[in-house]
Amino acid sequence: MELSGDDLAGVVDTFGALTRDELARALAELAFKRGESADPDRFESVIDDAIDAYQLIRLTDSGEPLLAVGPTAFPTRPEGTTDLRHILDAEPRDIDRERAGDAATDRLREEATLAIQAGETDRVEELIDLSYDIETWSSADLSGVRSHLDESR
Repeated sequence: MELSGDDLAGVVDTFGALTRDELARALAELAFKRGESADPDRFESVIDDAIDAYQLIRLTDSGEPLLAVGPTAFPTRPEGTTDLRHILDAEPRDIDRERAGDAATDRLREEATLAIQAGETDRVEELIDLSYDIETWSSADLSGVRSHLDESR
């Protein structure tokens, strides 16, 4: 089953946030409904890709690691997603958008530092673009990070 990061964001958005295991189970259920392989382990790389692309953001709620919709996602709900609420044993979660924005901002700052230290100019360019996405999506002001990235080019 081919799913994009936006599809994963749509599944997560159905619940507000999911643990990584819950998301893998949800994807396995969707695959099963389509008559495809339903092994949750096979979805690990597509989840990682969505996290890497900031389509999903990691955050913690009451000590529980969760995935929420990120700043570069345009959530789309794959066919059968609405049935997942009845199939999975996962309650909908309310995610504070500001906390999600803080998680994306913190991650961007860390990645900016690493990219500058490593002299990765292509990554610096990607992070500059990403900073605008995060600002549009949240209340963050990333002009300082952008300036630091600009200076490193």
